[in-house]
Amino acid sequence: MKILVMNPNSTTSMTDKIVESARQKVSVGTTIIGASGTDAPASIQGHHDEAMSVPGLIRRLQQAEAEGIDGVVVACFDDPGIGACREVFSGPVLGICEAAVKAASMISTSFSVVTTLPRSVPVIEDLIHGYGLSHRCRRVRSAAIPVLALEEPGSGAREKVRDEILRAVHEDNCEAVVLGCAGMADLTEWLTKETGVPVIDGVTVATRMVEALVGCGLKTSKVGAYAAPIQN
Repeated sequence: MKILVMNPNSTTSMTDKIVESARQKVSVGTTIIGASGTDAPASIQGHHDEAMSVPGLIRRLQQAEAEGIDGVVVACFDDPGIGACREVFSGPVLGICEAAVKAASMISTSFSVVTTLPRSVPVIEDLIHGYGLSHRCRRVRSAAIPVLALEEPGSGAREKVRDEILRAVHEDNCEAVVLGCAGMADLTEWLTKETGVPVIDGVTVATRMVEALVGCGLKTSKVGAYAAPIQN
C-alpha cells in the first residue's frame, strides 16, 4: 500500500517532520510518500494562503493517481481543497482536521482545538460545524504563534502550545485536545505526557484512517459530488 502525505505549503522541513510522524504509526508494508506544495506559500495562515496552495495540491494528486498511489492525506488543518482533491483522485483522501475531530469524538465526549494564530480560529470553527461536531467542540483556541515558529528551535512555541492545552483543560472542561496544525505533529507524545489528557494529531490519525479505508477496499464515490471534473 502506498499513501501520499501531502503538505500543501512549500516548507520542506515541515514536510519532513510530518512524513516522519506518519511513518512511525503505519503498518509494516505501508509506504509513506511525502510531498511539499509547489508555487505555494511557506505556511498557510488564512484564506488567501489556503487558496494559493490548492493548484499545486491538485497537480500533485493528479500525478499520484497516475503513479498508482492508493490514498492521500492532505496535511494542513484547514483541509484545503478537499472536495476538489476527491474529484481528481480515485482513492480515499482525508484532511487532518476532519480525521482528528472525528477521532476525538470517538474517544471523548468533548474536545477543544489548539491552533497557531487567532485568524485560524474562525476557519476551524466553520470546518468543525461542517463536520457536524460543533456540539462536541468546547472551544477553538489559539496559542498565538506563527506556523513557522514550530520549525525554529528555541522559539518557545511548543511551551506555548502546552500552556494553551492546560488552559483548555482547566477552562473548557474538555476531555481531549486536538492539535490544530500539522506542524505540531512531532509534539504529540510530549504534550500528552505534559498535560495528562489525550492529545490528538491529525496527521497520524488521518494516515491510519486512510490505511484502514484502503485496506477495506474502499474508494471515493464517483457518483455525484465527487465525480471527475467536467472537461470544458
